[in-house]
Amino acid sequence: MSIEKVTTKKTHTGVLKFWTNYKEKHPNVAQFLVFFLLSNGVTVLQFILMPLFKSIFAQTALVDTSFRVLQFGQNFDGSPYYVFDYAAGALAAGGGGGLAYFLAVQITIAIAQIINFFAQRSITFKSNSNIWKAAFWYLIAYVIITIGAAAAQGFYKAPIYELLMNTWGMGSFGETVADVVTMTINSAIAFWVFFPIFKIIFKQEPEKQGE
Repeated sequence: MSIEKVTTKKTHTGVLKFWTNYKEKHPNVAQFLVFFLLSNGVTVLQFILMPLFKSIFAQTALVDTSFRVLQFGQNFDGSPYYVFDYAAGALAAGGGGGLAYFLAVQITIAIAQIINFFAQRSITFKSNSNIWKAAFWYLIAYVIITIGAAAAQGFYKAPIYELLMNTWGMGSFGETVADVVTMTINSAIAFWVFFPIFKIIFKQEPEKQGE
């Protein structure tokens, strides 16, 4: 075996030993770090999927189909405020992306969160509790967080796209950057809300560990 391979093996062994010792001394911090890394991996996946689905739906008539539901009160200008507000028309043309944009966002998030569910359950929390019960509460949390994130998006989505696409004159590139920014904000909201929820629904049952 070459010196390089021996050195690499010793390095990996040393890192693994350090991590094992660290987990024993700081289990909660170590758990959060793993959660953080996996969550960021899922966020990167969303950055890949979002433009893919967006480009697919952009070729359909769904772009010109308005999707505005769950009205709550009014905007500052007196117009109706919708939690999910995707006016008809392409973003580049001053529209809200229509049903096409809504589906691109929600399908991307759904795929990412399904992967996140299994990864966090198995790797981060090493849960052996009932998976169907955990999935049920995860779904409830997902729906609530989705509505909350959509309501928050109503305040920052339009200004971000307007700033990057028109004010700064970045055009289509600005739209892409705005997609990344809005997806990052959505991911950040989910990150901080899901961790305490996972701590509750992803349990380790002692009686099963003994088996």
